Amino acid sequence: MFLRVFSFLIMTICITSCDQFSFSKNSKNQQVLDTFVNFSSVDTSPSFKICDSFINKEEQSNCFRNTIHSKIGAELQKHEFTIKDAISEIIYVDLLISSKGKIILEAIQASENIKIQLPKLDSILKVSVAGIPHIYPAIKRGIPVTTKYRLPILIQVKE
Repeated sequence: MFLRVFSFLIMTICITSCDQFSFSKNSKNQQVLDTFVNFSSVDTSPSFKICDSFINKEEQSNCFRNTIHSKIGAELQKHEFTIKDAISEIIYVDLLISSKGKIILEAIQASENIKIQLPKLDSILKVSVAGIPHIYPAIKRGIPVTTKYRLPILIQVKE
């Protein structure tokens, strides 16, 4: 009988002393992890080699934008277009810059008027995008990522 009472007492002490043994992580030593990732922005935007000299993120982004506009604009100005009516419209060229730095022409949004009067514009834009030099991809948390870029192009052709 004494052995039963003694074992019951030991069992009760063990069960109630479980508060002393913490199986959960200690909140004092727990490192807070940032699990929220904003996929609509990048840490470093895509850039060309000539834009590497800029340290400021905004200046580097402006350099990329100006360089890509000037490269495609220069290619478009090499061609002569014959039209019936004067055109002054903005078209949008959607570019995909892969995590490897490859640039891909994804889509061209133009009005029906431009598609009718400038049917070769799509193929000229494809050639000009293919002629763009190597691009360093955008960086998110130290990892190269694929990004989209929408390039507005003002088409002004006079009769």
